[in-house]
Amino acid sequence: MSLPFYQKLHQHYDRSYRNRDLSTTMSQYQQKKKSSAIYTHGSTAYSSRSSAAHRQESAAVSQASAASYQHQASRASEFALSSAVSHKAASAYDYGYSHGLTDSSLMLDYSSKLSPQTKRAKKSLLSGEEKENLPSDYMVPIFSGRQVHVSGITDTEEQRIKEAAAYIAQRNLLASEEGVTASKQSSVSKQSMSTLHQEEAFEKKSRKVAIREKAEQLSLKKTLEETEAFHKKLNEDNLLHAPEFVIKPRSHTVWEKENVKLHCSVAGWPAPRLTWYKNQVPINVQAHPGKYVIESRYGVHTLEINACDFEDTAQYRASAMNAKGEISAYASVVVKRYKGEFDDTRFHSGASTYPLSFAVTPYGYASRFEIHFDDKFEVSFGREGETMSLGCRVVITPEIKHFQPEIQWYRNGAPVSPSKWVQTHWSGDRATLTFSHLNKEDEGLYTVRARMGEYYEQYSAYVFVRDADAEIEGAPASPLDVVCLDANKDYIIITWKQPAVDGGSPILGYFIDKCEVGTDTWSQCNDIPVKFARFPVTGLIEGRSYIFRVRAVNKVGIGLPSRVSEPVAALDPAEKARLKSRPSAPWTGQIIVTEEEPTEGVVPGPPTDLSVIEATQSYVVLSWKPPRQRGHEGILYFIEKCEAGTENWQRVNTELPVKSPRFALFDLAEGKSYRFRVRCSNSAGVGEPSEATEVTVVGDKLDIPKPPSNIIPSRNTDTSVVVTWEEPKDAKELVGYYIESSIVGSGKWEPCNNNPVKGTRFTCHGLKTGQSYIFRVRAVNAAGLSEYSQDSEAIEVKAAIAPPSPPCDITCLESFRDSMVLGWKQPDKTGGAEITGYYVNYREVIDGVPGRWREANIKAVSDEAYKISNLKENMVYQFQVAAMNIAGLGAPSAVSASFKCEEWTIAVPGPPHSLKYSEVRKTSLVLQWKPPIHSGRTPVTGYFVDIKEASAREDRWRGLNEAALKHTYLKVQGLKEGESYVFRVRAVNQAGVGKPSDLAGPVVAETRPGTKEVVVSVDDNGIISLNFECDQMAPSSEFTWSKDYVPTEDSPRLEVESKGNKTKMTFKDLGTEDLGIYSCDVTDTDGIASSYLIDEEELKRLLALSQEHKFPTVPVKSELAVEILEKGQVRFWMQAEKLSPNAKVNYIFNEKEIFEGPKYKMHIDRNTGIIEMFMEKLQDEDEGTYTFQVQDGRATGHSTLVLIGDVYKKLQKEAEFQRQEWIRKQGPHFAEYLSWEVTGECNVLLKCKVANIKKETSIIWYKDDREISVDEKHDFKDGICTLLITEFSKKDAGIYEVVLKDDRGKDKSRLKLVDEAFKELMTEVCRIIALSATDLKIQSTAEGIRLYSFVTYYVDDLKVNWSHNGTPIKYSDRIKSGVTGEQIWLQINEPTPNDKGKYVMELFDGKTGHQKMVDLSGQAYDEAFAEFQRLKQAAIAEKNRARVVGGLPDVVTIQEGKALNLTCIVWGDPTPEVSWLKNEKLLASDEHCNLRFEAGKTAYFTISGVRTSDSGKYGLVVKNKYGSEISDFTVSVFIPEEEARSVAEEPQKGNKKAK
Repeated sequence: MSLPFYQKLHQHYDRSYRNRDLSTTMSQYQQKKKSSAIYTHGSTAYSSRSSAAHRQESAAVSQASAASYQHQASRASEFALSSAVSHKAASAYDYGYSHGLTDSSLMLDYSSKLSPQTKRAKKSLLSGEEKENLPSDYMVPIFSGRQVHVSGITDTEEQRIKEAAAYIAQRNLLASEEGVTASKQSSVSKQSMSTLHQEEAFEKKSRKVAIREKAEQLSLKKTLEETEAFHKKLNEDNLLHAPEFVIKPRSHTVWEKENVKLHCSVAGWPAPRLTWYKNQVPINVQAHPGKYVIESRYGVHTLEINACDFEDTAQYRASAMNAKGEISAYASVVVKRYKGEFDDTRFHSGASTYPLSFAVTPYGYASRFEIHFDDKFEVSFGREGETMSLGCRVVITPEIKHFQPEIQWYRNGAPVSPSKWVQTHWSGDRATLTFSHLNKEDEGLYTVRARMGEYYEQYSAYVFVRDADAEIEGAPASPLDVVCLDANKDYIIITWKQPAVDGGSPILGYFIDKCEVGTDTWSQCNDIPVKFARFPVTGLIEGRSYIFRVRAVNKVGIGLPSRVSEPVAALDPAEKARLKSRPSAPWTGQIIVTEEEPTEGVVPGPPTDLSVIEATQSYVVLSWKPPRQRGHEGILYFIEKCEAGTENWQRVNTELPVKSPRFALFDLAEGKSYRFRVRCSNSAGVGEPSEATEVTVVGDKLDIPKPPSNIIPSRNTDTSVVVTWEEPKDAKELVGYYIESSIVGSGKWEPCNNNPVKGTRFTCHGLKTGQSYIFRVRAVNAAGLSEYSQDSEAIEVKAAIAPPSPPCDITCLESFRDSMVLGWKQPDKTGGAEITGYYVNYREVIDGVPGRWREANIKAVSDEAYKISNLKENMVYQFQVAAMNIAGLGAPSAVSASFKCEEWTIAVPGPPHSLKYSEVRKTSLVLQWKPPIHSGRTPVTGYFVDIKEASAREDRWRGLNEAALKHTYLKVQGLKEGESYVFRVRAVNQAGVGKPSDLAGPVVAETRPGTKEVVVSVDDNGIISLNFECDQMAPSSEFTWSKDYVPTEDSPRLEVESKGNKTKMTFKDLGTEDLGIYSCDVTDTDGIASSYLIDEEELKRLLALSQEHKFPTVPVKSELAVEILEKGQVRFWMQAEKLSPNAKVNYIFNEKEIFEGPKYKMHIDRNTGIIEMFMEKLQDEDEGTYTFQVQDGRATGHSTLVLIGDVYKKLQKEAEFQRQEWIRKQGPHFAEYLSWEVTGECNVLLKCKVANIKKETSIIWYKDDREISVDEKHDFKDGICTLLITEFSKKDAGIYEVVLKDDRGKDKSRLKLVDEAFKELMTEVCRIIALSATDLKIQSTAEGIRLYSFVTYYVDDLKVNWSHNGTPIKYSDRIKSGVTGEQIWLQINEPTPNDKGKYVMELFDGKTGHQKMVDLSGQAYDEAFAEFQRLKQAAIAEKNRARVVGGLPDVVTIQEGKALNLTCIVWGDPTPEVSWLKNEKLLASDEHCNLRFEAGKTAYFTISGVRTSDSGKYGLVVKNKYGSEISDFTVSVFIPEEEARSVAEEPQKGNKKAK
């Protein structure tokens, strides 16, 4: 089939958009009622007409109901036209209906005159009255029924037919007030005005026209029948198809308390899922138990509504959905309330609760009702998301059985209807309003109203809803009151109210989310936050219903979403009005199909009245009227824009034609100026543009309001304050106001309301009693929130003042001849304000009959005593007193006793008055009084105080003071806990003691729970104050300070401040003048008071403490220091004793403040008080002075570190060293550098500790740059490398070095053991050697006595000194000292008795001397000396013993025949005897062997010619008296020939072996 040009260009309109979405919309909405339109399908409607008209419509209910179930079968019989034409029309209609289309979707147009050619557009043939009722500014497209034809019988063609039919139906459905209508006339309304309209629409048809119509209908019927036959052959079980209603739900009208059922049947594959809706809101069975019953059995779906009430009057929708699509059917339920006389038989017996309309009729059951509320709900505070219940009990007098009041709840004056958010309940005597999920929209003034007939009473209280806790700390609160302001096909404008809480940072804008009704999927509508609280949402599916929510965003994050809006459909307002105004009563009759004269398509003209109706920073909304010249088919709009001053017009909606005469433009540059125009288009083409708008600047036309002014708070209750203000000037579209409160001095503001309030007065609840608050107000409109107003004056939260109660105990204090002095006690209740004075009235009493009252004083008296003058002597009077405060004059007191006016002549003083007790404790109290008015003949000189137990007899009075008191107070001590006492006071003068006063008491001596004392404190400014707190104050109670029990109100040295239940008296300059007792009394209580004594000692303590607090310093535990960290970083740090969370630090370098950045890193640990600053590297420009300035509240402190000159260079060098150290440690390195250690064996051990080594790491030792070979290989198991040097001495001095290396790098360590380092090491070696010395021992020798000690080994650096009996020994040839190997000795040659005594050997290691001592005396000496004598003799013998000194060889080898001559030296004293031995036999001298001994010392052995027989062992024997000695030698004689022979034989033997 052919399509209009705009459908071809925009395929998404004629395919995806037209099939499923439009069919859903078509099924939801019916054709709008017109004066000439007659509906074929209808439902029973709730009518507001007269009861007679209603009964006439109700009579046709049964007929319409029966007809609605058989409309397809009986359609042809209902038409008044010819049977053939009617049958064709019915077939076409049934085809459309069977495919989910309503009767308005397929309209068949016929006319008495037809053009010979088929035209694309037709004119409408309507009556004159119909044309007058049509809007003149909007035209809709018209499509003839003849255009519905089929080009083929395939799935594709069939689908195209459905799509085309759907589009046709959509254009007709959404048209506004104009088009061709198919009319059916009901038999019920034949006599109405529509009959005239129908007759005017009939025209006589010619035979030619009738034949042509019949031919077209037959052709269409044949095509439709073939299509249906084709589908019957297909197996529908294997074909997916969208849901369609076989039976739609029927509308009902029922009475209250009755039940109603809605039925429907749905076909589709796969099986559709059906959901019931009430007014576009899904019905939740669980939320209303027992109210709804939803069943689905055998394809029949049922919704049962039990016990219908008026709230059930609504439009119900059955929505069926499967994978192929969704379809809806609507039915209305109207619940009627009985308005006539009460008929109990119509309702269930035994019912106890009926509406008021039944309980009290105009005839009435009671003439008057009294309605009271008990157990009432108070001002309530909730939080978003919580539940809350408001309730109260309703008591009605007189009570009428079976009849109950009508209960209605209101919020801010508007009725509250039950919803998913709020439910109401009436139990018979208690009304309850329950919030299942609190929202800020629920905040407001709630009123419950109980009505009985003409009488009603109501009660109200405010409900505050605080914001829910933000998911992200610092995020703004949720917006509120999200409302759909304007809706059409193309967009919906959403508006909301800004929240009161922005989270601490300004709100940057808002995000809008949408969700299609029936789904749970939310999508964000805008990518950039919008600041204006109004936004048009586009991209909606026409006919679908949506809900919306809004979220606020600031720099921290996005806040919680608002409560969702009510559902709204994307439809034009005219279409909504048409759907809402359709009649729901059933109609029957014939369909009259007309067709206008076809004409050529008309290009639409320009739209008119184009204007900008809204402009913000984010968008601009245009509005216009459709053109008058537009043809008869639908038109679309194209919007164009251009910048001001140019003619460069650009089309805005190139891909998305607009169907509604409104449009929202986005993506405009803020601050730029634009003009706009609109063009229309249809199938005939695009029309001329409209006139351009005026220049529009993109920006908010609505300005943010100015702040309110003149903020005035006033007292209300002890927890609330009334705030009033003036509306800001030039304020536009104000939404309301936000009020905030703050405790004076706290700096913290809290919102008083979370829902903007209208008006200029608001009561702020939830305040703390006794605290002083200030208030500020902000105005709100769609553009945003105004600036805050100026802060109000501070106001203390306390109950509004009232007049005081009456005074009491009026007594006559003094009487004169013509005047009297009265005294009384102040009222128990002061009314919340200070009593400003009293008024006294008096009257005469004659013979017991009182006269009229007279005023005694015109000006109020401030004291509790007054002298009344101009009285009559000897006349009896009565008096009454009334107290006054700023609220007014209180009630007068009870009439006093009668007093006679006569001269008192007594000399003693009168009684003291105004006794009161305070500071009651378990063992003490303070009693105060006022001096007597009548002092007697002489002045009062003192007072006596009497006491007795309250239950004791009058004779049990006893005095508390022996000497008269000079002052008018007394602290009574020594009371018995729990005992009740009474007191009285007597004044004394020179004449004596006067009458006692009235009694004070009884009072029980006890310390009441919660009793608190006056506490002295010194604040940070050094200001000294006395503080008192009372938890038992009445709303009107006040604190009264006194010094020595005299009020201090006018003292220039004191300042009193009271807030709530706390009071403070501050000393401006505490000194000796302020010594005394300071007391604080609480008025309107039972004597609550406390006192504090400041004497000289306490004064000194407080002044010293004040000085400390006045100039506070931050105590420093460690001054500013610097240290080098591992990588060469520099850490500046200091530590304070303690820091509060508010402590701040300023970092100063060379008198300039430095801040954290790439170079400096700062850190404060307030828990430990450590303040740090880190620098990666020290450079030359960092030399200077560093200061940390600390401020903690008022306390200050600083610490400075100077880094200049050598100090800075050293630090810089150390930092660089540490940096290099860190780099070094990335490879094998020394954890501990080379050092030495002297072992216990006095060896020197060179050692070092290595780290980060591996298997391939090698270690090499050097001394003086020469490698030292080490036998053992280091295994590095313990990380220790050593080099052992034994018997260390000067030769081992030098420079030692050890090198570690592998593929990662190398490291070396040097140890210099030269000069001083060597001396230090040798000192340690000597020390260890000295410690290794053994105890001194005594040894006797041949020369004398030796004292000795052994050491491990000896070095020359170890100095040895000997002393004898404490005197250093002078060495000589007789006494010598020395070292032999490891032995250190002292040799005493030829000892004498003088050598006896104590000998000390001192070993000096260079620093310390180590001593060893031995006692050489007594037996030790005797034994040593005896041994010396023995050894000496043995030595002499050894010395003179015969011996061979030398000359004889061990072996003599000589050739035979040679001469042998041997000479030997012999020693001995006396000269020894000499003899020779051969082979151990004595050898005598002869010629062959000559033996001689000459000069006593030389022995000769000579053989002139040796022979082989001379070979042998010879010996020389020398002998004297001291001993003998033998010297042996061997003589070997050889023959030369044998030797030669033996030499010759040796080679021969060798050759044989070789062979």
